[in-house]
Amino acid sequence: MIVFAVYFVLLFYFLFFAEAMGRTGSLHETYHYNLVLFKEIRRFIEYREVLGAKAVMLNLAGNVVAFMPFGILVPAIFKRFRKVFTVVLLSLELSLTVEILQLVAKVGSFDVDDLLLNTLGGLVGYVCFVVAVSIRRKVYDRNKTQDA
Repeated sequence: MIVFAVYFVLLFYFLFFAEAMGRTGSLHETYHYNLVLFKEIRRFIEYREVLGAKAVMLNLAGNVVAFMPFGILVPAIFKRFRKVFTVVLLSLELSLTVEILQLVAKVGSFDVDDLLLNTLGGLVGYVCFVVAVSIRRKVYDRNKTQDA
């Protein structure tokens, strides 16, 4: 639970307050949003030379990686949330909450592509959790048979 709490604090810091991530919104700025799926993803790929590799990786891979711990920690901590659909739905809900808060606070932007990438990150994290549990069971079963 402590790791989960630390993850949430870091996630919300980077999503709302980190100046290095371009989080310098103010109440005088306009609302920024994208409701067209794949629009920003396509833009980042198309203009990768202009934007730079760091900006492209930070936006595309960063959105996935940021939610991977969520997909790992939720089923690890809460046994009732060990189904793939549940973890994906919770990832989507958390991402939607973040995007709405960013829109209202005028920090960052509301972007459906971020919803997709964040939810994908939760799914990838869940797959990592399932693989880790499977490996752990095989190792445990092998050690158990060797001890017998």
